[in-house]
Amino acid sequence: MSRTSRLPSSLLRAAACTGIAALTLTACGSGSGSGSASTGSGEVKVGLITKTDTNPFFVKMKEGAEKTAKAEGVQLMTAAGKFDGDNAGQVTAIENMVAAGVKGILITPSDSKAIVPAIEKAKAKGVLVIALDTPTEPQGAVDALFATDNLKAGELIGEYAKAAMKGKTAKIAALDLAPGVSVGVQRHNGFLKGFGATDKDVACAQDTGGDQSKGQTAMENCLQKEPGINVVYTINEPAALGAYTALKAKGREKDVLIVSVDGGCTGTKAVKDGKIAATSQQYPLKMAAEGVKAVVTYAKDGKKASGYTDTGVTLITDKAQDGVASKDTAYGLDNCWG
Repeated sequence: MSRTSRLPSSLLRAAACTGIAALTLTACGSGSGSGSASTGSGEVKVGLITKTDTNPFFVKMKEGAEKTAKAEGVQLMTAAGKFDGDNAGQVTAIENMVAAGVKGILITPSDSKAIVPAIEKAKAKGVLVIALDTPTEPQGAVDALFATDNLKAGELIGEYAKAAMKGKTAKIAALDLAPGVSVGVQRHNGFLKGFGATDKDVACAQDTGGDQSKGQTAMENCLQKEPGINVVYTINEPAALGAYTALKAKGREKDVLIVSVDGGCTGTKAVKDGKIAATSQQYPLKMAAEGVKAVVTYAKDGKKASGYTDTGVTLITDKAQDGVASKDTAYGLDNCWG
């Protein structure tokens, strides 16, 4: 999913890596390798390409890949776009990794459609390609997908919001991602499905890029358009916190219900603090760990991962609603990322 957020300097330092044109090589074993299944000089290489290298979701994903690569005795090469949506950077990263001899590539596509030709070229050269978090369009363009069921994630917060409104008429603001990004579309549609609404019921819709400052601006715009908004769906928790800031400036933070998706530690704490009513928590470390293991299996015996693997989602809230399964923020903080 496309996610953009501001990080403290300590986390930025921890997340730092090379730019899109160069690849950071994390040696998790000996030898330079060519992506073959043997050890020593032919040590297996695995590639990980994320949308950015600063978002805490992708920082955690990288950590999961590094830990698993080390445990499996393989090398991990990593790259990221300069910004969320940098398809050209991801194409360059794929080309560089294929040239370096990776056996498999794990990728969170910035542009679900535009990345497909580069993926097809990699697959034609025998590279296993697995999408993490964000499906390609078509989904079958990759060998496999390890991701949150983003439609379900949206449904959970939609069902929660509907129950929490207790029959009151809803005036909905949708703070979305960006046009054409599958994760954003799935979460948006899932929310509406869970709430029992359609796009005609949305009083205001704005794109935020998943960014906190853009989320604040979007909420300000929506309040100007429809001052009576009382339910806010957000693509992720940075956008939710931006919305909260705008609502607080208007003295509306206590009478507007905000729901979101991600389950990062900052966002989960915001649920605990009452800034966000509920969030759907997902698990990036698991996505990356399972992806690395799948490449190792392919390298060892030629067995390719295929289809879709759901890596799980949990509704997190301290204000449970009847008929909607959830866990409290104690559980959320134990399992958060970032």
